[in-house]
Order: sequence, then C-alpha cells, then structure tokens
Amino acid sequence: MNNPEKSFDLLSLGEVLLRLSPPDNERLVKGDMLRKQVGGAELNVVSGVSLLGLRTGIISKLPANDIGVFAKNRIRFCGVSDDYLVYDESPDARLGIYYYENGAYPRKPGVVYDRKNSSINNISLDDFNDSLFSSTRCFHTSGITLALSPQCRSTGIEMIRRFKEAGALISFDVNFRGNLWTGDEARECIEQILPYVDIFFCSEETARLTFLKEGDAKSIMKSFTEDYPISVVASTQRIVHSPKIHTFGSVIYDARTDRYYEEEPYRNIEVIDRIGSGDAYVSGVLYGLLSDNNNCQRAVEIGNATSSVKNTIPGDLPTSDLKEIENVIKAHKHTGTQTEMNR
Repeated sequence: MNNPEKSFDLLSLGEVLLRLSPPDNERLVKGDMLRKQVGGAELNVVSGVSLLGLRTGIISKLPANDIGVFAKNRIRFCGVSDDYLVYDESPDARLGIYYYENGAYPRKPGVVYDRKNSSINNISLDDFNDSLFSSTRCFHTSGITLALSPQCRSTGIEMIRRFKEAGALISFDVNFRGNLWTGDEARECIEQILPYVDIFFCSEETARLTFLKEGDAKSIMKSFTEDYPISVVASTQRIVHSPKIHTFGSVIYDARTDRYYEEEPYRNIEVIDRIGSGDAYVSGVLYGLLSDNNNCQRAVEIGNATSSVKNTIPGDLPTSDLKEIENVIKAHKHTGTQTEMNR
C-alpha cells in the first residue's frame, strides 16, 4: 500500500540514453535512416512501474539543450516525475547515445555505444537537496550506473546508503555489462553495497561469472541471502531459440519465508524488440512487491508478464498498463480455447 508520508513509491538513479535505430531489419552499415527514441535501464524500470499505477521518478543529469528537452518530454510522457532531473550547462554537455539494429537468425542483434563523457558522469550529491532521501518508499539502481565512471560510482553508493538510512527499501539489479567493467571490478564494487540491499536482481549466468557462485540456480539465489541481509532475490530464466523466438520465466526467492516462487514460463514469444525486457521484468516485480504487501507470487506473475509483453513492443520503454498485464496473466493461466483478438 502507498505510504502517505512518502512522495514517491519508487525513485531510480540512472543514465537516460538516446537510442538511434534503423527501421525494421535494416543494417547500421547500410541504411541511411535512424529512428530517435529514449531509454536507459533505470528509466525503463520507473516507466513500467508508473504505467502499472505507482508514483515514480528518475534521478539523472541531462544536457541543457534541445536533446535534453526531448528526453525530458519523453520521461514526462511515461508518467515519470522529472522533479529530480538536473541539467548540465557546460559547453560539452551531452546525452549518451546507443545505436541498435535488430537481428534475424542467424544474425544476432547488435549494439554500438557512444556514451563516454555524457552528462550523468558529472552527477553529484551536491546537485540535490537532502530531502530527496526521505521522499520515497523504494530506491532502485543498477550495476550499469555504478560502472559508468568513478563519479557515478561514488554518487550511487552514497545515495544507496542515504536512502537506506532514511528508511527506503533498496532494490539493485546487477545488470552486468562487459563493455563497462570486468567481472572482478563489478564483484568488488557490488559487494560493498549488498549489505544495504533488500531486493536483488541477478541472473544465474551473472551469479556464476561475476560472483563465482556454484551449485544450482535456487541454491545460488539462497546463498546471497545467507551472505547478506537481502530479503528477496529474483532471477530471470530466458531461453533464446532464435532472435525472434524466446521463452521467458523467472524464480523469486523470499528469504523471510524460505520459499521459492515460480510459474509456467511464457513460451514462443514473438520478439519484436528485446531491449528493455529485463528492465520490464524488474518493473513488474517491484510493482508486485510494493503494491501488494511483498506478495512474491504476485510479483513473479506480473514480472513475467511485463517482460514477455515488452519483447513484442518496439523501443526501450514499456507501454502496458495494469489492465493489459492482468489480461495477459489471465490468458497465460487459461488452458482452454481462447479468442484470437481483443475486440
């Protein structure tokens, strides 16, 4: 339930990115048109939670130019508050860019990053009033943000500490990116903040490669709660049959009850755009936990549905409200004949 003493249900720190993509299955090396969109892991998460019905905001730094205004307008369009956006007035201010092209078997999707020295790398606690830290029920960020630069890392870690001190739940998604840091660097940094984390998102593959965990998936999830005071661990389970056909499911472990939650995965998902589907899962899980008194079964069902649906939508950002997700869950559980169209 909402806490009337807090202005926000969820705030998130992360980089807002400009995404440029050739249409359909065109190649970056060949085509001459690019579609302009906005995304970024943490923005994707708070956008999804906002669409589902909770109040969210993004903490970030944008260039004080027309591209920054474009990004701010897209953030507002998703129902996400821009109260904690700050602006870079320097001559070199810039929004990070990434270029994405779709794949089709046997050609994999591809990403080219151009995000070095973007404005968020200068973000500082001095950019914000101390009232920020008492304004939300939950704070979320990811390993991507901590990996961007030493300045982002120190700011992110200190924000985690201050939000925790102010009574917020701390949510963290490892979201490992090998082009930003090594597994050893990630492990050394993330182990500093795990004592503060309440809700932890980490795939089995990342747990093995980055944290050097051994054993089966469920024992790995439980081990994080034995090493640190983490309450909930969520791990996605994606099978990529081809760039266009995926199976998606997940497991959530609740350390408070020593119980695992899962359901039948979504099979043969027709993938239009995979980018942001992991973030959509995080948004669904956080919505389930924050809206229904830490109901992990509800969280796994909404998380699986939001991620599966996001795969079918172009762009980083989700577009599904709670009504659509509830209908998807209902259809997923239904074993009989179903109508072919919503009408």
